[in-house]
Amino acid sequence: MTINNKKSNNKALRAHICMFCACAFWGLMAPLGKDAMTHGLNGIHMVSFRVAGGALLFWITSLFVTREKVCLRDKLLFAGAAVLGLVANQCCYTIGLSITSPINASIVTTSMPIFAMVLSAIILKEPITGKKAIGVAMGCCGAVTLIITSASAASDKVGDIRGDLLCMAAQMSFALYLSLFNRLIKRYSVFTVNKWMFLYATLMILPFSASHVAAIDFANVPVKTWLETAFVVLFGTYVAYILMMVGQQTLRPTVVSVYNYVQPLVAVIVSILAGISILKPSQALAVALVFGGVWLVTKSKSRKDTEIVRNEQK
Repeated sequence: MTINNKKSNNKALRAHICMFCACAFWGLMAPLGKDAMTHGLNGIHMVSFRVAGGALLFWITSLFVTREKVCLRDKLLFAGAAVLGLVANQCCYTIGLSITSPINASIVTTSMPIFAMVLSAIILKEPITGKKAIGVAMGCCGAVTLIITSASAASDKVGDIRGDLLCMAAQMSFALYLSLFNRLIKRYSVFTVNKWMFLYATLMILPFSASHVAAIDFANVPVKTWLETAFVVLFGTYVAYILMMVGQQTLRPTVVSVYNYVQPLVAVIVSILAGISILKPSQALAVALVFGGVWLVTKSKSRKDTEIVRNEQK
């Protein structure tokens, strides 16, 4: 084996480890965040700590990496990106998680590529192939199955339709963010993008949530709750974003998309072992349908791939 091949293999291995850890952290964030929001904190508190903590960590890190000049127009665009990519996304997901089960919340998060495909077809004029259409149909069937299960559930350990719908709204918001601001977020490093987006998100959320945070009975919040919150902020937000960036720099998008399945698997296992959630047969069916739908969507050719094939055939 040559030195170049060895370096390439080591780089690929590092990328795979980074993607796995990022998705595992997100998977752990669901049950840990849910537990924290049932022992002293609520969804509004968690969102506030997450955006403010993320802003602080990314701005501190930006002092130690290469600085990028951001023009005024892009700074304003980052405000719009923050609304969809952080404010709407994190508020809907975190508050939804506080209502529904961690299993349902994590299952719904894997549907994001489906929403992204639909919005890309509308906004970016990406082609909808037969495989994509079947994938969307399967994903929708899985979502409907999950919602029906939650609607008839007597306990939030199984799920709550309100929380499921909020978590779905979070994925729709993030997919819209990717479709509208894709060029902007590719123009800068992950540190530049996130320090501005988290700053704007903090400025938008804290004026409304500051009174709620101030009303927390800090003395009676268990230490375990604060440790779980710290995990959500540090590993579920800051570290996971950085690890994902490292993985995306090396791995193909189709390979990256496969790691979407790690998140719900981790969340399901931890939630069941901790007694936070219960996995019913109907939820297992929903998992299979959503996973199958996402797999078909991510395996389909993009417009760029289709154009390359056409040019080769000429």
